[in-house]
Amino acid sequence: MNAIQRGYSTGRKMLLNILRRLKASFMDLLPIILVVAFFQAVVLRQPLPQVGEVIFGAFLVVVGLMLFVQGLEMGLFPIGENLASALTHKGSLFWLLVFSFFLGFATTVAEPALIAVVDEAARVASNEGLIAEGEKAQRNYAIGMRMVVALAVGASIVLGVIRILKGWPIYWFIMGGYGTVALFSFFAPREIIGLAYDLGGVTTSTITIPLVTALGVGLAGSIKGRNPLKEGFGLIALASLVPIVFVMIYGMILF
Repeated sequence: MNAIQRGYSTGRKMLLNILRRLKASFMDLLPIILVVAFFQAVVLRQPLPQVGEVIFGAFLVVVGLMLFVQGLEMGLFPIGENLASALTHKGSLFWLLVFSFFLGFATTVAEPALIAVVDEAARVASNEGLIAEGEKAQRNYAIGMRMVVALAVGASIVLGVIRILKGWPIYWFIMGGYGTVALFSFFAPREIIGLAYDLGGVTTSTITIPLVTALGVGLAGSIKGRNPLKEGFGLIALASLVPIVFVMIYGMILF
């Protein structure tokens, strides 16, 4: 009987936790729903097409968002923090930097947003005559751009890890970095400047942000005298900044 009661209590807690997370996900998406509903009903004054499919799709988005956040909390955040802490306690700076580089590189290569943007950029570049026509030329252009951005993110994570280890202020890197971006904007081909700025933004998305953030927080938390809140963050800013410069340099070489 006690086992049945404990099982019932555990199941009830799990159900309440799922409902609580579903509610939180729904509240996160509620502003988007209200904006779409307002413009559909008040501005356009048209009924929502395929209401059933839209409602079911919105439900899937809520569930997907809940599962995604739960996965981050259970998997990606602990992995990043534990690896950073273990490498720090091992005392191997070389392996810490190697891990940081490949973490940034691998997560960026797998970013869906980056893949989508470089594929579209390759198509437009082919249509505008900037690269050769054909699927092969577009694929090579897209892959080359992804590799450049991934290398840039890997380098930026290494730079950010060194900053945390040394305790250097983040604003030095931000001011110097954007000054460099502004300078290169005068020399880079006009066809690559807008793309470079966009790629700087899409590099840090659903895969990169959780792991890189966990790496910074875990690293700062495992070093004596470092404040995780003060020094553990900032890696994402560098991961968005450095690729802009790399893509501009790549564009100057390519075009």
